[in-house]
Amino acid sequence: MGGAIARGLIASGSWQAADLICTAKSDSGLARIHASLPGVQATRDNPLAASEADIIILAVKPWFIGEVIEEIRPALDFGRQLIVSVAAGISLQEMELLLAAPEPPALFRAIPNTAVEVLDGVTFICRQNATDEQTALVHGLFAALGYTMVTDEQHLAAGTALASCGMAFAMRYMRAAMEGGVELGFRPGEAARIVEHTVHGAASLLLQSGMHPEVAIDQVTTAGGITIKGLNAMERSGFTAAVIDGLKACR
Repeated sequence: MGGAIARGLIASGSWQAADLICTAKSDSGLARIHASLPGVQATRDNPLAASEADIIILAVKPWFIGEVIEEIRPALDFGRQLIVSVAAGISLQEMELLLAAPEPPALFRAIPNTAVEVLDGVTFICRQNATDEQTALVHGLFAALGYTMVTDEQHLAAGTALASCGMAFAMRYMRAAMEGGVELGFRPGEAARIVEHTVHGAASLLLQSGMHPEVAIDQVTTAGGITIKGLNAMERSGFTAAVIDGLKACR
């Protein structure tokens, strides 16, 4: 996720590659950063990177968060720096305890999905001890990567289900539709492009028009037509219930 955020920030034009410092645990990791993010500063020295940053994004696995914070804590300037955690499942209160700052630091949790890399992501942000100005700065950073919502911490799990797990759920529908397209007679590559553009078009139509999905569905569903027959067949197989059950299972 750290790489996706970095690539998105550079692609957005809001940040220059030289403005970013990325760290890796190994020489092979550094090589991957240099290959995928040319111009970005890269180092294995976490304290050095942290000391030079204004915004620190902790994009590590949850089980590494304590180790990383322990390593960089002496290099932190809590009065100057903003700390953003992308580690799932680590609460703001847990972060504050790990940081053990002399005064309550400005902390953020951000849950982006992988589409931030192509500037079409969804990111949920919650905050603790942060001013409106600090929140606006972090919001603006992720807003350059797509749709961004500031919410409370109790809604992060639901946001993760809808937007992060939701990416996989949408892709699973697309995979199924592609397989159906092959059975209907298209070559696999043709079916893939058709489904990709269809899903992209459906989302764009709703975003640009503001229509509720059911209103848009009614516009292409005629009495006795093939669309309603297909929709009803999917519902008999539990389509809507399966989607809702999948989302609820993520919480």
